[in-house]
Amino acid sequence: MKFEVGDKVVIRITNEDAEVVDIINDKMVMVDVRGVKFPAYNDQLDFPYFKQFSKQKLVPEKKPAPKTFIDQVPKEKIRQMPKREANGVWITFIPKFEQDDFGDDVVTLLKIHLHNQNDEGYAFTYDLKYFGQADFELKNQVMGHQDFYLHDIPFSNLNDSPSYHFEFSLLTPDKHKAPYFEASLKLKPKQIFQKIQEIQEKGEPTFSYQLFKDYPLKVEEEKMELGKLAAAGFKMYEASKAKQHLPPARTVVDLHIEKLTDGWKSMSNAEILQFQVDQFEKYYELALAHYQPMLTVIHGLGSGRLRDEIHDILRHRKPVKYFVNQYHPSYGYGATEIYFQY
Repeated sequence: MKFEVGDKVVIRITNEDAEVVDIINDKMVMVDVRGVKFPAYNDQLDFPYFKQFSKQKLVPEKKPAPKTFIDQVPKEKIRQMPKREANGVWITFIPKFEQDDFGDDVVTLLKIHLHNQNDEGYAFTYDLKYFGQADFELKNQVMGHQDFYLHDIPFSNLNDSPSYHFEFSLLTPDKHKAPYFEASLKLKPKQIFQKIQEIQEKGEPTFSYQLFKDYPLKVEEEKMELGKLAAAGFKMYEASKAKQHLPPARTVVDLHIEKLTDGWKSMSNAEILQFQVDQFEKYYELALAHYQPMLTVIHGLGSGRLRDEIHDILRHRKPVKYFVNQYHPSYGYGATEIYFQY
């Protein structure tokens, strides 16, 4: 008899764990799978040790991370890099490998660093978010040509849609440059896995993404002469009553050109892009005027030009708390969610 009552077995077809509870005949037994009993042929079953030794362990099982208190967070490490030609600010990932029970190299965590390869120093705020929810925040500064250690994240957390958000400002203010600059990065798990495979093949220890190359110049805002506007026939309203004269805002704006105008077929690509950006600006301002907590902008996939144009605008807007271009069940990756702060 191959099996006996009480034996732990595995159902070959479904790969489920079961227990033998009765012997029917020489070819069949009764098994119990999570309280459900049914007959099975002996050749449909295997002992669990076959499953244990044939299953390749690619990534260690995700374990709930213990709660970390502020006094337990390791002090950030700063390393001075050799001075080279200015090449922007980068976020760098260092995978930590360990061997599992089968001798395979698996990644257990990613160490995250901020590389400043520019001559000027920056104050920065860093936020890590999972599914759009804040998980870790850090405020500090990084000098020119310095490597700043941020923190570690468990490798298993990559399935929780992490996004990395930064706000930079100059340590030495410059009236010709922007008072602050925002940069963000969101990577799919598949992109991380491919990068890790690439650095393993090349024998390299890290992979990096550039947050920005040159700190941006200040954008001068046009000042309006209210007296001239009134004299030209424009209507003037009291600020306290301005909201009642505004058109209604939208929480979702679809920027596909066919949704915005019927005359799009006669427009060039440059004209279409400018028209879409103008419409975005219109509903962005209306969202702020109505104190909306968020705005979803549908820009589609396409070549990504409209998405990039909108993201560049948002990085310079102080009312924008953060924005994410993550998977949405209704829009896929073709929409950006913008969250405001007042």
